[in-house]
Amino acid sequence: MTGSFEGRRTLVTGGLGFIGSHLSAALLERGAEVTIVDSLIPEYGGNPFNVRDIADRVDIQYTDIRDPWAIRRLVQGQDYIFNLAGQVSHIDSMTDPTTDLEINGRAQLSLLEALRADNPDAKVVFAASRQQYGRPREVPVTEDHPMEPVDVNGINLVAAERFHLLYWDVYGIPTVSLRLTNTYGPHLLMKHDRQGFITTFIRRALEGEEIRVFGDGMQLRDFTYVDDAVEAFLAAALTDEANGLALNVGGLEPVPLLEVAELCQRIAGRGAGVTTVPWPEERRRIDIGSVYLDRARIRDVCGWEPRVPLEEGLERTIGFYRDHGEHYWS
Repeated sequence: MTGSFEGRRTLVTGGLGFIGSHLSAALLERGAEVTIVDSLIPEYGGNPFNVRDIADRVDIQYTDIRDPWAIRRLVQGQDYIFNLAGQVSHIDSMTDPTTDLEINGRAQLSLLEALRADNPDAKVVFAASRQQYGRPREVPVTEDHPMEPVDVNGINLVAAERFHLLYWDVYGIPTVSLRLTNTYGPHLLMKHDRQGFITTFIRRALEGEEIRVFGDGMQLRDFTYVDDAVEAFLAAALTDEANGLALNVGGLEPVPLLEVAELCQRIAGRGAGVTTVPWPEERRRIDIGSVYLDRARIRDVCGWEPRVPLEEGLERTIGFYRDHGEHYWS
């Protein structure tokens, strides 16, 4: 890892959202000038409360990355682009595939074209997903696993990632893609359950409701606490050797979903039990079974390793929503 963020200009797309807000705060702590771009589309997770402590120290631009003229203006003069704006709901991508394509496909290409025209030296770190792999042939999943996504969201993310890496290969724009897995922590969107099971587990536990786990609950997942994910973004940005690579950002160890649900209820202290239920048809079709990631490549290239155990991360997360849930429930 080389360089620092002191005095550097940084742009965070999706910066009012979950990971983007934490990343913006971390960049400020490291001396960067931070511009946040967010469209605040109601169902996608942007929330001004996420930046309540830093709003007076960042430049917030309320615009949509689908607007090519706005993006072309915003990328000018930036040293680093952290590209986290996107539609992340697998369910929504199947009910509204055109919007998913617009945000996760065309808009990503527009951003890269803006950089090619006006700022080809900016380093770009793109937020990709383990969903791109689809159903794993073997675990842990390495970056060399075939890309066989089971939903529209995964297909569009594959394309977006390839756009980013292509622009390094062809135009020399330094890009790196981070394939994130089950990132969790404060600032998660909580008002609906279409962006992942962990939000549903946490909210039901805090409200004293039963948690329902689809299938037999033995599906394995790894989890990355948001602070660890932020460190991965920062490390990838400052590591020249990461240019042109896709890197897995995985958690410490795989855990069965049933155990995660039980852990949420124990920490919340209000649980009404955990039960397994049959898969709803619309979710069964896009379920990927057990999946967890091999993180050797990002460790070797960037020196990154996750640090926060699941129980500690859930304690921090549940404590945050116990104090601030009213800003996220609706």
